[in-house]
Amino acid sequence: MDDTITATCFVCDEFSKATGLRDDPQSRMTAAEVMCVALVASASFSGNIERARPFLYEYGYMKTMLSKSRLNRRPHGIEPSLWEALFSLLAEVFKERDGAGGGSERNYVVDSLPVPVCDNIRIRRCRIYPLEEHGKAFRGYIPSKRRYFYGLRVHLLASGAGEPVEFSLAAGSEADVSVFKGLSLELPEGSAIHADKGYTDHGHEDFLRDVGVRTGTQSKKNSKRPTPMWEEFLGKPVRQYIETVSSGLSRLFSGRIHAVTPRGFELEIVCFLLAFSIQCL
Repeated sequence: MDDTITATCFVCDEFSKATGLRDDPQSRMTAAEVMCVALVASASFSGNIERARPFLYEYGYMKTMLSKSRLNRRPHGIEPSLWEALFSLLAEVFKERDGAGGGSERNYVVDSLPVPVCDNIRIRRCRIYPLEEHGKAFRGYIPSKRRYFYGLRVHLLASGAGEPVEFSLAAGSEADVSVFKGLSLELPEGSAIHADKGYTDHGHEDFLRDVGVRTGTQSKKNSKRPTPMWEEFLGKPVRQYIETVSSGLSRLFSGRIHAVTPRGFELEIVCFLLAFSIQCL
């Protein structure tokens, strides 16, 4: 835990200096320190800031500490673009490290991870994403578990080493391939993306091939362009990396993410992703 906290504080401090982030002179804690507390809470305390707050103060990691209510409000005051910039910076580190091996082709894998906002039996009482307001947009299906859930899906693109490089949050009912088309996919030329059957779209595959990115998706039974057996066989071990990433994120997630607003719920997910990325350094 000590190494994780030290690395998190160092990354947040260096990121603050690199972006020129300025704090109000009257602030008792800087924005970098607030980000550090939120990320440490996600990495070691299941996202519970109140448990991380006294630990960091009593063990000397933070010289000053805000009260519970003020510290819960401060992460929401940080611009979402700063959280995204921190993730992008870590993603660039992972891309450069992935290409340091000198291989001719860099492998990436994409998959989605369901994050329920509540149990199915409580859908009609959900206040974060009310059913009456959003309809069935947030009701998704998990084929592997043969059950429905109500919440978001984290669509994650990871390197061959299982390091997150891009993500997108979407409603549970959104099709995987639709969200995949919206990803920026800022990957080096010659990269290969592996995915399961839910990401099959031959038109989009041809478009990516024209810009230098090859896709290898599993073939459906009725596919008009079946993937060669040898390609599916070689791509299976690569696709298993995303399962490792999903398992690591699931271990960080608590049994229930505590939030009272959609922005708070989504911020919790982003903090979990950033905490996992820092652990991959």
